[in-house]
Amino acid sequence: MAVYTEVSFMEASALLRRLNLGELSNLRGIEGGIENTNYFVTTQQDGRPMDYVLTLFERLTAAQLPFYLHLMKHLAQHGLPVPDPAADQAGSILHSVQGKPAAVVNRLRGHSELAPTPAHCAAVGTLLGRMHLAARDFDLHQPNLRGLAWWNQTVPVVLPHLSDSQAALMRSELAYQNHVAAASPYAALPRGPVHADLFRDNVMFDAGTLTGVFDFYFAGVDTWLFDLAVCLNDWCIDPATGAHRQAHAASLLAAYGAVRPLAGAERQLLPAMLRAGALRFWISRLWDQHLPREASILKAHDPAHFERVLRERARHPVTL
Repeated sequence: MAVYTEVSFMEASALLRRLNLGELSNLRGIEGGIENTNYFVTTQQDGRPMDYVLTLFERLTAAQLPFYLHLMKHLAQHGLPVPDPAADQAGSILHSVQGKPAAVVNRLRGHSELAPTPAHCAAVGTLLGRMHLAARDFDLHQPNLRGLAWWNQTVPVVLPHLSDSQAALMRSELAYQNHVAAASPYAALPRGPVHADLFRDNVMFDAGTLTGVFDFYFAGVDTWLFDLAVCLNDWCIDPATGAHRQAHAASLLAAYGAVRPLAGAERQLLPAMLRAGALRFWISRLWDQHLPREASILKAHDPAHFERVLRERARHPVTL
């Protein structure tokens, strides 16, 4: 999350009135993340404060956004703790602010757990399994826009910014992932809508209970195993070194498997997908570091973190 587009109190207030969400009392830009403009908004409804998040989409187009917004609506209707986009009188959940596509969702209660225990990991595993199963009958389709095709396009752009050893790692890993994706075991992997960015800062807990998951704007149709690998690469590693945390991973995988048992091809390809998840975020963080966009509030992420994770995943494959 970040602020690229300044939204006035008057503009936000007008939108919230159109959505019948009450009178705006507070508007505050959100620091963190890198894709969209985000604000916390508070309104007054019948004398009670109500909290929402206003998002202006800086890269995604109005044609792409229905997939993300309706996926959240679909999951919310299936009882999952996700943001529920607010509709106007015509039933539309995609709006416009300053000529940019926008959405307003309810603000989830709780806080991010940045030092998770195995118990937190189990809760996340259960939730991820439920999300995958609930999305099976979602009727919109959009590929993972930060998947293999994007890696192949973006790696030549970031390579000039790398050292020789980093560039060698990047090239060899990309070649390996293209090889994996062309083989029959990969074709056998179950797939469907995925979150694709289920990091610790995108999940909320309150008194130890998981209360919500948000930031679906990297979602797309991909393998469920890739989604699981992205999750494991954030929740189940030592943040300082990128090393695997066995107890955390065992807890997350057991909880996920209790909801949706892994297929044989998934067990076989988990080490490869863990490397794929690390590569994806190494590339995107390099992209954001070396080709930044101007923002009045922006907190960039360190690409070196996922370089470390990738090297760890390549040196120490995780087996099931």
